[in-house]
Formats: sequence, structure tokens, C-alpha cells
Amino acid sequence: MNRSIDASRGDASGPSGADIFLRLLPLTLTVLIGFLTIGIQLPVLPLHVHRTLGMDELVVGLVIGSQFAAALLSRAWAGNFADLRGTHRAVRLGLVLAAVSGFVYLVSLSFPTQPTLAVWVLVAGRLVLAVGESLLVTGAMGWGIGLVGPQNAGKVMAWIGTAIYGAYAVGAPLGVALNASRGFAGICAAVLVIPILGLLVITRAPAVPPAAGRRTPFYAVLAAVSGPGLGLALCSAGFGVITAFIALLFVSKQWGDASLAFTAFGAAFIGARILFSHLPDKIGGAKVALVCVLIEAAGLLVIWQADSAAVAYAGTALTAFGYSLAFPGFGVEAVRRAPPQARSLAMGAYVAFLDVSLGLLSPAAGALARAYSVDAVYLAAAVTVAASALVALALLVAKPRVALKPVGGG
Repeated sequence: MNRSIDASRGDASGPSGADIFLRLLPLTLTVLIGFLTIGIQLPVLPLHVHRTLGMDELVVGLVIGSQFAAALLSRAWAGNFADLRGTHRAVRLGLVLAAVSGFVYLVSLSFPTQPTLAVWVLVAGRLVLAVGESLLVTGAMGWGIGLVGPQNAGKVMAWIGTAIYGAYAVGAPLGVALNASRGFAGICAAVLVIPILGLLVITRAPAVPPAAGRRTPFYAVLAAVSGPGLGLALCSAGFGVITAFIALLFVSKQWGDASLAFTAFGAAFIGARILFSHLPDKIGGAKVALVCVLIEAAGLLVIWQADSAAVAYAGTALTAFGYSLAFPGFGVEAVRRAPPQARSLAMGAYVAFLDVSLGLLSPAAGALARAYSVDAVYLAAAVTVAASALVALALLVAKPRVALKPVGGG
């Protein structure tokens, strides 16, 4: 049985950096394990849909984007579930659903002569995975803030994000190797098994009491975090085009497989978090976001103009470095504007802007790639990311609204 701690203890005691790390370690490892189920798919799933099933770039974008669209629709439910039922329960259920998605993927292989049906089954698996991911991220962020206090929200988002992109960095080459030796069936089996390890890690992790006694309407929290959320939506374009189209870019340029691009992204992302994760809490999220989105946009321009795999790796790393701190930068501003009794829901609302961005971006970028070229999507993404600098500037001059009071609901 999990040990429960007072959710407000972090506020009163002011935990040290080492204490924060130790409190968050089980959550960080669990998120790392959970997101391996996504990381191993990154360089494999687009090529499976494109090559094995014979679908074009637009369908690739729709398959990849379906996860983010479903995650968006599940954020409100996941946030309220975590606040009302407990963040630890949300994380556990998220891991279970991630495993179920692997089984659905396996079912898609039962239709080798019906590629359209196989694609629809894959989409169903992506939808299940999306709900699991929504619960895992929302629950983990709310759990972490409950453990170390809202004054350390930037560190919570930094470490959870480090786990996510660390999973991408490790998972991408692992997925390529697994696909080469066992095929896509090996990927499906891994997605089915890996989340079980995450359940084992959090067996003895201390729980925090539910943050709310009544449901908070999603629209109320959404309004409070809409400014930072818009910044997140725009700056996430860089991550979106790398996730969905870097593998196809490497194929079109005949640069080999793209697994090292994901590794470069993850390594730069983690490096920035390790070195500078304290900055959003210390100097302000909007200031950090302003600088970092411009770095991210520059990285996308490098990818757009790349004439070799090495230059593309460098652009990917630069993009990751900027995006790494833009996420908690805007996130700290979201926490400052959110009602304290609905922090998990607020994190769900904030991340929902990421879902909107990626859910719309993937098919739009797919259409752009089909009409022009794959590398054109990186120019469009650079312009989109640069626009988030305007949001950061607006947040610098705007004071947060007073946190909302809880609103009764069914």
C-alpha cells in the first residue's frame, strides 16, 4: 500500500534540490518507462504506415496526429480523475492503457491484405495510447507538484519532460534495432510489456491526497492558462515535425535511418534540462521561454537548409535545446495562473494546447509535404515557433489573474 504524505508539505518545508530529486525519482523513472512505449515507435511507425501499408504522407500525418487529437479530448477527464481520485491512480491506469495499446497494435497485423483496415486498427491503438499518455503525464505532474510544492513546479515539469524525451532518445534506436530483428510485431510486443515495469517502480512511491473534493469545470481552468497554453501550442511545432517527419526526411535525402536524430534531440533536450532547469522558477518562465523559442526556430531553419545528415542532427539538437526550456517556461506561467486545488486539471489544460498543436500540425504538415517537399515543413514550423516569442513578450507585461475558486459540479 502506498504511503500518503501531506500535499502541502513541499510548500512549508522548502525541500532542497537533492530532496526534490529524490522525491521525484520514482515518478521520473516511471514516466521514462511509460514513454518508451512511444519512443520505440517514433522512427518505425511512420515507415510502417508508408512502406508496409503503402499509405502516403497525408495518411502518415493523420495516423500520428490521431494520438494527439485523442489526448486532447481526454485531458479534462484525466485531470479531474487525478484531482478527485488521486494522482497515483491516474498514473497506474495510464500505464495499463499504454500496455493495452500494444495489444491493439498486434491485432492490426492480422490484416496484411487489407491495409486500410490495418490503418484503422492502428488508429484505434493510438487512441488508447493517447488516453494512457494523458493520464500518465497529467497524473505525474500533479503528483510531483504535490510532493515538492508549487514553488518548484518548473523543476517538476523539467524532470518529467527529461524523462519523456529521454525515453525518445533511448527508444528511437531501440525501436530501429527491434524492428530490424523482430519486425513491427516486436514493436507491438514491447509496447505491451514495457508499461508493466513502470507499475513495479511506483509500487512503494508515496501518494498524495486528492487535491479536490469536487469537480472543477475544464473551461474555467482552460481560461486561466490560455496565454501560456497558446505559447506552448506554437512552440511545439518544432517537436511535432521532428516526431512525424524526420524519418521521412532522411529517406527522401537518402541519409539512412533517422534514429540518431531522435537521439540527438533527446540528448540536447536532457542536457538543457540538467543544466538550466532551475531558470524558469528563478528568473521567470516568460523570460526563459522568449529566448528559447528563438533558439528552437533557428534549429528548424538549420534542418530546412541541411545538406547532410550531420547538419540535420545539429539542427535537431538545437531545436531540442530551445524547446526543452520553452515547455517549463510557459508551464511556470500556467501554474502561476491556475487554481491550487485543481493543479492536475491545470496541467492537463496546459498540455491540451500541445495536443491541439500536434493534432492539427501533423496532417497539415503531411499535406504540405505532399504538395511541396518534406523539408518544406521545417520552414513552416520555424515561422510558427518564432510566433510564440510574441506570446512570451505578452506574458512578460501581463500579471497573472487571481487564481480561481473551486466550482461545484457533478
